[in-house]
Amino acid sequence: MPTISAFYGILIQMFWQDHAPPHFHALYAEHEAIVDIRTLGIIEGGLPRRAMALMLEWAQDHRAELMENWELCARNRSPKKIAPLP
Repeated sequence: MPTISAFYGILIQMFWQDHAPPHFHALYAEHEAIVDIRTLGIIEGGLPRRAMALMLEWAQDHRAELMENWELCARNRSPKKIAPLP
């Protein structure tokens, strides 16, 4: 699963040809959250409060790029890297 961004110990990843709805995986230590790109709702799992806030702030700022990467992955193409939080 390609890592498309990493910041503050949080990894953002996407699978090729993954199931709907459009989503990404956020990993922090032993925690994982699966996040709906369209709503930024948590589909499954969770992160500690501070990591969750940082991840959601990042996702809000990069939602269009996340959807573009989702489309690339759906076509079995490599997603593009997305800038981390500053």
